Amino acid sequence: MDITAVVLLCVLIIVIVVLLLVALPDLWFRALVSGTYVPLLKLFRIRIKRLDARLIVMNYIKARKSGVDVTVDQLETHVQAKGNLDNVVNACIAAVNGGIDLPIRVAMAIDLSGRDIKEAVRYTISPRVIETSVITAICKNGIELAVRAKITLKANLERLIGGVGEETVVARVSEGIVTLIGNTPTHTEFLEKTDVITKQLTDKTVSDEDAAFEVLSIDISKIEIGRNVGAELDIDLAESRKIVAQADAEQRRTDALAAEQEMRAITQEMRARVVAAEALLPQALAEALERGNISPTDYYKLDNLISDSQMRKKIAGSDQGDMLAPPRKKSKLA
Repeated sequence: MDITAVVLLCVLIIVIVVLLLVALPDLWFRALVSGTYVPLLKLFRIRIKRLDARLIVMNYIKARKSGVDVTVDQLETHVQAKGNLDNVVNACIAAVNGGIDLPIRVAMAIDLSGRDIKEAVRYTISPRVIETSVITAICKNGIELAVRAKITLKANLERLIGGVGEETVVARVSEGIVTLIGNTPTHTEFLEKTDVITKQLTDKTVSDEDAAFEVLSIDISKIEIGRNVGAELDIDLAESRKIVAQADAEQRRTDALAAEQEMRAITQEMRARVVAAEALLPQALAEALERGNISPTDYYKLDNLISDSQMRKKIAGSDQGDMLAPPRKKSKLA
């Protein structure tokens, strides 16, 4: 290799090292004055990896001065993993000041999981109160109740990774309220024993071991009495039974009308037979006179008897009476 090329390479390396050392002594001196010594070689290695040395060193100083047990290598690894280093360090400092045991590794894991570690620590120190939407349920007596509850939540840092979130806790509380209302005999009993019911619900929800948030208390903030669903169902049932009964009555009326029309047809047929038989009577009388079976005197007596019977029917007003005909309606003017 040419001696000139070797010299130029050495000069280039020296220039790069000098430039790096000129930028790093400031951070090294700050760490040293703060009582958190960081080797200059380690700072040089961080700069070679193209990481933000100032971010790492300043957070390291802040964490160690606040009593957080952390190393530069841990902070460097978290920055390489694209984590939010400021949030992690601030959360650990808040946990130390609040007397909460939060190892730096757990904080980094929570941050990399996508959760806001700073908010989680804040909710651990100062519990959060959230309000559910309107929960509607029906008591056993059919009265509808619209309930709104306030839930006091405290973050559980140990179960924050893999634990269910606020939405699931709210859903479980809502489910518990619906179950308790549904098991209450009357709405007045629910109104009288609201504190007992909420305590039972709180004890049941706190026992959930897979929740990332602990339920400290559940308080009913609003109760409204709604519809009488039981009465509405009874009315709907009675209405449906009425419709069925009307359908049955209409069917029976239709059957009766059909039977009546059938009897009228039979009556007309029998009447036609009677007319046909009466038509044969003159011929039979003529044959009887011709054969001498009856005398003309007997015929006149029979004719007088028939005429007398017709006159009596006309007087009685039943000459065209029909026992099977429907009764005539009397006129209001009569």
